[in-house]
Amino acid sequence: MKARDPGERHRVATSLELLFDLCFAVAVSQASAGLRAAVEGGQGAAGVLHFAVVFFSVWWAWMNFSWFASAYDPDDTAYRLTVFVQITGSLILAAGVRRAFDGDDLSVIVLGYVVMRGALAGLWLRAARADPLRRRTALRFTAGVVACQAGWVALLSLPGPVRPVGIAVLVVAEVCVPVWAQSAGMTPWHPHHIAERYGSFTLIVLGESVAAATTAVRTAFDEHRGTGTLSLVAAGGLLTVFAMWWLYFARPAHTLLATTHKGPGRRFRWAYGHYLIFASAAAVGAGLAVSADEVTHRADIPPQAAGAMVAVPAAVFLTTTWALHLRPHRRRAAEPRPSSPSGSGTTRAG
Repeated sequence: MKARDPGERHRVATSLELLFDLCFAVAVSQASAGLRAAVEGGQGAAGVLHFAVVFFSVWWAWMNFSWFASAYDPDDTAYRLTVFVQITGSLILAAGVRRAFDGDDLSVIVLGYVVMRGALAGLWLRAARADPLRRRTALRFTAGVVACQAGWVALLSLPGPVRPVGIAVLVVAEVCVPVWAQSAGMTPWHPHHIAERYGSFTLIVLGESVAAATTAVRTAFDEHRGTGTLSLVAAGGLLTVFAMWWLYFARPAHTLLATTHKGPGRRFRWAYGHYLIFASAAAVGAGLAVSADEVTHRADIPPQAAGAMVAVPAAVFLTTTWALHLRPHRRRAAEPRPSSPSGSGTTRAG
């Protein structure tokens, strides 16, 4: 398993990576549906907390594999089978989402998460054997991932009131593993490939938002409920998704990532900040479904709460996207250009 060339030309996502994304979309859809059901059932605060935890497990497993594959991707039989194991884990996790929202039962979600992360630990161990130059980094990743998975399994034995504290500790531990591991040496990730992977997952999450809203609107239309107001909700939701897509892809991300090799802190902020982008995009879909149910009186919730279910995650998406994509581009454009050899920053046309 040799390291990939970070300067490789025409590096694009593979069909296996796209399959990986599509299967993870199932878990995203289940998390969005769980949030919608919790809000409509009067459990808004608990639903948001459950959604945040479930979405973290989905996003973290997806992100860690994406960065690994950008550095190491031999596309051989062993590698493909290991990715299939991770996909299986994502489907197990998706199957446990409803139990987590309904009764705080995390056993199935933890099982799926451990399967995903355990398979990735095996890939890091394989990279440690094949890449002596970065062996220390790969072994740190392996140790960190395995230790965290042991922690998640132990979490299941904790009493219910103590679990939120344990979850918070484990989340902090998980996000610290890449920082600790790569302090021993950076992996050779590819800026254009990473930008494409993140863009692809953004499209999938936005698509899930449209699908969730469409299902709610279709059900209401089938029952002949509030077609006039419902049409306005559907049109507004579609315009919201259009605006979210437009803003995210307004500037190329790979040009920013290509400048983060000298400053790993910026790279981690960009990578980790996408949790808010992905989660808020998925939450917008749940909010649109709640709004459709509210205007058609299929859900007994205040209109202000239904509106906030769309407005708040949309605001988070817009703010985070501006901070990660638009503002850095403006700062780069405002930086002074190097002076010419003659000492002047500009030249005159003859």
